[in-house]
Amino acid sequence: MPDTTETTPGWLTSDELEMARARMPILYVEAVPVRVDDSGEVTSVGLLLRIGPDGTVSRTLVAGRVLHHERVRDALLRHLEKDLGPVALPRVPPSLQPFTVAEYFPTQGITPFHDPRQHAVALAYIVPVAGDCRPRQDALDLVWFSPQEAASEVVQSEMPGGQGVLLKQALAHVGCLS
Repeated sequence: MPDTTETTPGWLTSDELEMARARMPILYVEAVPVRVDDSGEVTSVGLLLRIGPDGTVSRTLVAGRVLHHERVRDALLRHLEKDLGPVALPRVPPSLQPFTVAEYFPTQGITPFHDPRQHAVALAYIVPVAGDCRPRQDALDLVWFSPQEAASEVVQSEMPGGQGVLLKQALAHVGCLS
């Protein structure tokens, strides 16, 4: 038996990921990108526009898995850069205490959050961004909404799996919902 532990982070193969998803919760980070004014008040919320595997168009938050042997801070920064581009200039909070923890279940109705693929636990953060955001990877666009627009029924109905609930929790956390 070797004295060292394999510490190279990496993705699981598709088969390994399916097996892991079937046996244990997977850790995710989710980020609500916001623009703030000079006093620190949220002026706008950024939502990604994506096309799902079934061809449906939806609005989503920045989200992704935490890799093996990856710090939560590093995972958060990696997913922000992946989804918002390399010059988004996110300001990750010095304390990594999330504003909430979202528990996604493959069975609907246990919590407001649903992911048919797996049981997942997501640490959710509100992250101010100051730079130029240009979506990459599988996102079609990034649209900035006022907090009131983001909380509207129209936008909420475009967010799958309970992410609209998570967005409302974020807006309430920063005092944008009355």
